[in-house]
Amino acid sequence: MNPEQYVQEKAAASGSSFYYAFLFLPKSRRAAITAFYAFCREIDDVVDEVRDPGVAATKLAWWRSEVAQSFAGEPHHPVMKALMPHATAFGIEARQLLEVIEGCQTDLDQTRYLDFPALRRYCHLVAGVVGEVAARIFGQTDPRTTEYAHKLGLALQLTNIIRDVGEDALMGRIYLPVNELQQFDVKAHEILNRVHSERFVALMKFQAARAHATYEEALALLPAADLRAQKPGLMMASIYRSLLREIERDNFQVLTQRTSLTPLRKLWLAWRVQALGRI
Repeated sequence: MNPEQYVQEKAAASGSSFYYAFLFLPKSRRAAITAFYAFCREIDDVVDEVRDPGVAATKLAWWRSEVAQSFAGEPHHPVMKALMPHATAFGIEARQLLEVIEGCQTDLDQTRYLDFPALRRYCHLVAGVVGEVAARIFGQTDPRTTEYAHKLGLALQLTNIIRDVGEDALMGRIYLPVNELQQFDVKAHEILNRVHSERFVALMKFQAARAHATYEEALALLPAADLRAQKPGLMMASIYRSLLREIERDNFQVLTQRTSLTPLRKLWLAWRVQALGRI
């Protein structure tokens, strides 16, 4: 299996909504974003699949070294071999990859966030930087698009956090800010024990409202000059907002189940953005 086949299989096997947004890109851009997404999956899998924190930290340290060696012209991992030929053309920097690793390192070191500014910093590393890289690959021409990409990354990550409350609780993680749990009188042990209550629903409605507002802020920031090029990001916004609305309609049953959209619906939402040019 060559590096290009490896990253293609890694991206497809994840079942992520991102994959559907890649399908409409020209070949070179699709190859670049697939390799970058595979890199993000590799890093994320270290934290989610390696149960020993010490082993996970060692693996992340190896990835930091691999990034440095790759940008020095000596990639070893198939993902980096697939990604590096696109780095110069699309302005991908070692700094950005290292920030993604830093974000996943945070998952090893921290399971609670005191307030939203602290959570936003985490989201910047694991999603905002990803949006920044993706925007360049999609075809950014206006520097203001970077701010849009960061804001959209935040919106997508906030949606992930809402969807994954129950799954994260099983790993002892709570990404909902501590001061907001206190505001709605929801105890950490209730989330860890996956207790669904009216107080929990009120808390989640608050989280969903912030996510929706963040999507609106992101869309307002996208310069008209880059609207066509950034369609893949708009596809992601459409898919994730549809997911968020499904969670809301289901009264936030996220503690005991994972809400998802069918592949056909994701493809239809992506196609609609491709055809209409808007959400």
